[in-house]
Parts: sequence; structure tokens; C-alpha cells
Amino acid sequence: MQGIHWIYQNPYIHPRMCVLKRDEGQGFGFYLTKAPGSRGHVVRQVEPWSSAEQGGLKKGDHILEVNEDFVDDKEHLTVVLKVQASGLKLYLSVLSAQDYELAVSEGRDLMSLARAHRPEGCARPRLCYICKEPGARGNYRLTVVSGGPADRAGVQSGDRLIWINGVRISDLSHASLAKMVRKCENPLTLLVTDSRSEESYNRMGLPIIPAFAISHNLPYRPKTLHLTQGPQGYGFLLRQEKLRSGRIAHVLREIDAGSPAEVAGMEDGELVLAVNGQQIEDTEHETIVSKIRQSGQRVTLTTISIPGRDYYTQLGISPLLFYEDHIPKEEPFPKRPQETHRFSAQTRHCVLKKEGTGFGFNLGCVENKPGTYIGQVIKGSAAERAGLREWDVVIEVNGQIVEEQYFDEVVRLIKDGGTALSLLVVDGLGYQKQRNSRRTGLSLHCDSIPDISQDAFV
Repeated sequence: MQGIHWIYQNPYIHPRMCVLKRDEGQGFGFYLTKAPGSRGHVVRQVEPWSSAEQGGLKKGDHILEVNEDFVDDKEHLTVVLKVQASGLKLYLSVLSAQDYELAVSEGRDLMSLARAHRPEGCARPRLCYICKEPGARGNYRLTVVSGGPADRAGVQSGDRLIWINGVRISDLSHASLAKMVRKCENPLTLLVTDSRSEESYNRMGLPIIPAFAISHNLPYRPKTLHLTQGPQGYGFLLRQEKLRSGRIAHVLREIDAGSPAEVAGMEDGELVLAVNGQQIEDTEHETIVSKIRQSGQRVTLTTISIPGRDYYTQLGISPLLFYEDHIPKEEPFPKRPQETHRFSAQTRHCVLKKEGTGFGFNLGCVENKPGTYIGQVIKGSAAERAGLREWDVVIEVNGQIVEEQYFDEVVRLIKDGGTALSLLVVDGLGYQKQRNSRRTGLSLHCDSIPDISQDAFV
């Protein structure tokens, strides 16, 4: 019949469920990457004998869901944080590289494909925050957390109570549960689901855990700060402190008036949870300082107040578990103003587009020493039109500071950028003088800078 086009879709494409379990203080054992301009989040490497390998994860797998949440179309740092914040167990829905490419070429709806195994009407659990009404005993006012297919809010009649203040109720007798609620002076946080969804999770063999839940209204939320370095640096002190709870934390202190830190909304006493989308709470302080230094002129910090951290500690979940709900959707960084260049006198920002013959320049270096420079600029090339000059010293490649990086690493960063290249360079003659006189504006406790990696090891 004319006008009808049949599209064949392979019926054998099914996502795999990988359940990963790790010990406290350990990673899951795989590298997650996203190539510039490409689609999806790819497992680049799986460590031998790791939780990832034992859970069935394979090199080249594309991750569709993290803990029942579809992530194929999400920002890479969001996906990394979801994995890091999931706790000791991680549930991944994945497609092999071959199946993923086939599904995309057939125009398949990847979200529907990922959720095909889920029974109809199965809604995600809800994490609800409940406050007592003043002067009342046993009565509670619900601060609702909406979500799920019907956008339900609050605890509904007939809901199953799964978890209260971090404790599974299956571990409590009815008398113990009633006693806990009566004695609770603080607000309650409940994990609930409807009876139909509970049955569906049981049939799928999946536990009902906070990592699967929908939440938009918990009392404490992480905050995202986007900082662009000014002439005097960022304008804050990062200090390692021991809190009253005994937790060792990385605390923001001594915020300069009018500094980029203050303008971004930084407050004294906040705790740093992540740097550029990488969770750092259990990271050595010197390594965190190095991460900020190697960010160049722009850095993103995720923070929370001390009471907020204590709240999530009581619940036994990561404050980053619902981080995506609070990521600003606007452009995170303002355009780079000329006066914020660390080498303001001779620094130039050159943007290149690869042509048939390449970018049109050659890199040079001093043998066995870090640092690179422009050894040759081809006449009429993209490099010449962008303003590159011979003997320019390369400071940044695509936003990554590379002053202390060796030749091979700089070349790798350039190749990883694909057909677009952003270089921050400085005239070679004035480089040393400017380098010796620069100020960081950030209190540092370590001068070492580890190798830069664009992959996330989780």
C-alpha cells in the first residue's frame, strides 16, 4: 500500500541490570566517560576483580539508568554524582555498545526501552519530610514532596511505610515504631510507596531504597557555586576542620568582601561536597586544593551547611543523592572578561576550528620538562587567523590548565576536544616575569598538581 513505510526494530535489544556492591571507602571500580559532542555515558574501563566486574558491567556499555533514573540525556557531572552518591549499592541499566548504536540508528525511544521491564503503574517511592504542628501531640503537618506518574504529594491512604529517619521499619516491632514516633522531637523523614508499586518492586527483586526515591522538598539542599577567578583570585580560604559530630570536613572560611566567592553566594562555614562535579568529602585535603588549582580560572563548588550535613548523616544517605534537583539550568559561567586573565598583560584567548589540514600549528617542548609552546604557525591556517604566534606558551587547553603538564598530556587534551579548540596562551618573552608575580587568591597547602583526567573513576 502506497504511503505506508514499515520500520523494522530489532526485538532482541534489551537493557541489562547490573547490581554493584562496594565496601565503605571503596569505589565501584569503573571509569565513566563522555566524549565531546557524543551522546550517552560510556563505561571506558572496568577494573579487574572490582565490584563493577562482579556486577556484570563491561567496557563500552552505555548507561541508561542510575538507580531507576533515566540519565542518557543528562549532563555528565550529574550522572557521575548520582553514581557517587548512591551509597554502598548501585543499580545500573545498561546497553552494550553494539545494541546502543543499533537502537539509536533505529530511532528507538531509549527511555521507554530502559523502562520496558517495569510493570505498568509502578511508581517510584517518595521521600517525605513531616513537621509536628505547634502545640499538638501526635498530629503532623506534611511538607509534600511531589513526584511519580500522577504527581502525588505526601503520604496517601494505604501507602506502605518503608523507612523512617534512616531505619527500615521491617527491623522494628509495631510497639517500637510507635514509641519512636511518640518520642521524636525533631521532624520525621519517611520513605513511602503505594501498595501496587511495592508489589512490583518485590516481583522485580529490587529493594525500595532512598536512592530510587523522588524528592523535591527536603529541608536542606546542596548549593552550586560557579566561580570565575578575578585579578586577586577567588577570595576565600579552604580549611580542614573537625566538626562537633567528629566528622572531618573541608570548610569555606574568610570570604573576601566583593570577591568572586562572595558574588557567587559563598557563605562562611559551608562545607565543600564536590569540586567540578567530583565528590571530595573523603578526599585528602591537599588533593582537593590541587583540583581547584588545576581548574584554571573557573571552578564549580557544591556546598552545604553544617546543619544540613548533620541531617543527611542522621538519615544515613548522601546529601548529593538529590543533587540534580538543585543544579541551576542557566549558563553557569559568565563570558571570560579580559581583566580576569592571570597573565593579563600578554595573555590571549584563541579559539580554533579544525580544517582539512588540521589546526595549523605545531607544539614544542623542552625535553623531559613540563610545559609546551607553539613551535610553528602555518600561514593562512586557522591558528594564524585565531592569533596564535610562534613561541607562545600554552596556559590552558579547553579550560584545563596545562602549565605543569607534559607534552603528551597536552596533545591528548587537544585531541579529546575534537574539531574545536580553545587555547589560553601568553607571549613567551613576558611569560616568566608574569608567572613569578601571579597571585592565586586561594590558601593552598600543597604545591603538587596531579595528572588531569577527563574521565571519572567511580
